[in-house]
Amino acid sequence: MKIVILDGYTENPGDLSWEGFERLGELTVYDRTPADKIVERMKGAEIVYTNKTPISRETIAQCPELKFIGVLATGYNVIDTAAAKEAGVVVSNIPTYGTDAVGQYVIALLLELCHHVGEHSDCVKKGDWTNNQDWCFWNYPLVELAGKTMGIIGFGRIGQRAAKNAEALGMKILAYDEYQNKELETENCRYASLDELLANSDIISLHCPLFPSTEGIINKETIAKMKDGVKIINTSRGPLIVEQDLADALNSGKVSGAAVDVVSTEPIKMDNPLLTAKNMIITPHIAWAPKESRQRLMNIAVDNLEKFLDGAPQNVVNK
Repeated sequence: MKIVILDGYTENPGDLSWEGFERLGELTVYDRTPADKIVERMKGAEIVYTNKTPISRETIAQCPELKFIGVLATGYNVIDTAAAKEAGVVVSNIPTYGTDAVGQYVIALLLELCHHVGEHSDCVKKGDWTNNQDWCFWNYPLVELAGKTMGIIGFGRIGQRAAKNAEALGMKILAYDEYQNKELETENCRYASLDELLANSDIISLHCPLFPSTEGIINKETIAKMKDGVKIINTSRGPLIVEQDLADALNSGKVSGAAVDVVSTEPIKMDNPLLTAKNMIITPHIAWAPKESRQRLMNIAVDNLEKFLDGAPQNVVNK
């Protein structure tokens, strides 16, 4: 059985092992696959794994041996799942590997927005503290989080983990989700309508999937409903935010700060308006990437294939 991994580098830049796949078939791993090589590299393979390399209807049609597509990620919008289903190809993703890592990263971004630790450290190294008249200084407002409210849009596994981490800092939680599990509500955490969340949150963190109903959920109209000075965090999907609208709100001061690990086009384009917006933190889609998290991803990816080969596929997204 021929197994091809189209873009394995981000999952495993060399600190993990592909041994689990090697046990199951003849494995070929490509660090990256350009668009003009996708069909060539997939042809003859029964099993193909992709992270961000797109697999279109046309590609599937040209690969008749294909039986299984594994996603080395949670999101699977790079695959034409309907075409795969029509061709009898099972598509499985990895839904749970990054819960702890991303929940932790939300707090890292939040604390950076509140304290600007990195920039203050850079100032000290440049000599600003040495040359300061006083025994301390700060270049940004410092924010205490206890008693503040975090609004979480999308209350799945990662949203719930982010909420627990925020509660540990003394914050109250308003959660918005189409599917509510009232058992998750506590004294400091409850569900709210989107309008209530927008109006009452000091920090808003996005954790919803990208659907037509959520694309652009942060836009000039929803920002207008927010508190003056709100902070916004996005570790989910870039297109959840209308980026020009957020940049305008940052530059006007309506939004006092924002931190994103995802943007609408990745890698980011140099004309993205967020790059020049005030009080904006952007990181290169790394919330998911601690080694521990990537090892879980690897383990689940292998398990998905084993279950498929045993005739009991799991985490199937095109049933």
